[in-house]
Amino acid sequence: MILEVRTYRTKPGKRAAFLEFFETRAVGAMRAVGMPVFGPLPDLENPDVFVWLRAFSSLEERERVKNAFYEGPVWKGELEAIAMPMLERYDVALTELAGGFVNFDGSRSLGT
Repeated sequence: MILEVRTYRTKPGKRAAFLEFFETRAVGAMRAVGMPVFGPLPDLENPDVFVWLRAFSSLEERERVKNAFYEGPVWKGELEAIAMPMLERYDVALTELAGGFVNFDGSRSLGT
């Protein structure tokens, strides 16, 4: 499984507005094209930062789903113009679930 760990820094004072937009508009649009989303996870030490995750079965699936979302009419015609002006920057760590991954409950998951 491929996981993106996405860290977003909003412009000062914009995190609450971005999170409302993210939760009410963006997450549903991503899930509609088959993109599992976990989060948002607001940073407890920085009021302008939050983290969220996306999961994909493979790198090929990641590309297909990302293209469906970012080239689609909802992102291009609606969401991009709302989201991008509120963001200062974002970083993406592209990771892979390793064998023996330990879940929050202590159980183990098998990687790819």
